Parts: sequence; C-alpha cells; structure tokens
Amino acid sequence: MALLGTIAGLTRGFRDWSAACFAVCALLFSAGAGIAAESAASKEYQLKAVFLFNFAQFVEWPSKAFPEAGSHLVIGVLGEDPFGACLDETVRGEKVNNRPLAVQRYRRVEEIGTCHVLFIAGSEADRLEQILTSLKGRNMLTVGDVEGFANRGVMIRFATEKNKTRLKINLEAAKAANLTISSKLLKPAEIVNSGRN
Repeated sequence: MALLGTIAGLTRGFRDWSAACFAVCALLFSAGAGIAAESAASKEYQLKAVFLFNFAQFVEWPSKAFPEAGSHLVIGVLGEDPFGACLDETVRGEKVNNRPLAVQRYRRVEEIGTCHVLFIAGSEADRLEQILTSLKGRNMLTVGDVEGFANRGVMIRFATEKNKTRLKINLEAAKAANLTISSKLLKPAEIVNSGRN
C-alpha cells in the first residue's frame, strides 16, 4: 500500500497527463517482485485508483457542486467495489484545490448524496441507463470500465488495449453535467459519443 502513496505523490507533480501515466506505468513495472505477488486484477485496480485520484485534478466542477467552501471532494463507488482498500489508501491525506478527498461506497444510486467522481462498477451494467437517468442534472463525473459504458453515457471509460489502459471520454456527457475536462486529459484519450463507437 505504500506504493500507492508513492504513485499518487509522483503523479501530482505532473502537469501533462500522458507524462503522469507514463510515470505510473514505469513505477509499477519497476516495482516488479513486490507487485508480482499480487493478482493482475489487484494491480489493475491499484492503477485505476490512481487514475480516479488524478481525474479530480484534471476536471473543473461548478462551485454549486460543493455544499460549502471547505467541503470534501468525494470519490464514490457504486455497486460491487473492485478497489478494496487501495482507493482509500490512494487518497488518504490528499487534497485537490485545497479540498480534502473522501471515499464513499454506495449499494444503490438512491444512497448517493454529495459525490464528485463516481466509479460505476460492472455489477451495475444492467441498470446503467436507470442510474444515469437518476444522476441527470448533477455535477458528477461518471467513470467505469465496462465495454460500451462511454457510448451509453458514462463520461470516462477505462479501456484495456494491448495490455495498456486507455481512456475513452464522452465529452457530450461531461458538458451536459457542466464539467470541464482539461485538454491535458482529453489529448491522449479517445473521444466518443453516446450511442456510437
């Protein structure tokens, strides 16, 4: 878990998203034996936890998305949590724009209160349209890793291609939620639209 703190600290110093991603991949690769004992799924979600943390640095929310000036920036997980403790470890003690980060987990969309980055787990794929309808009008960055999620209205999808994690971004969905995604995040990503590849 100490590696997660090192990764989060390392990527915080980068202004260029692609350079930050390269640094994370290099660190994970060089960690070798320490990480090799963990499962591939565990490594995958350690990396995705760092991505979620970094998304908070490359997205702008309208001020109304925060109830108070000192409110936490909340990263939520809806459905079966694939991260375990690694997401909590990644954001522990971290701040984005002077806001402390917090992690919340939700079993149902109705439980979601204040949330800024929401990872929608694969367990929710059959209910995705209902979830996105319930979240309509809220300033919440939605993220997932199931094939087709971005085309169905999720704002950022993790896609694995040739053993590399790439991002597919539905810019229309982000704009509809009044979120501004930095060009540094958009540049290395594939932009998709709802309803088509």
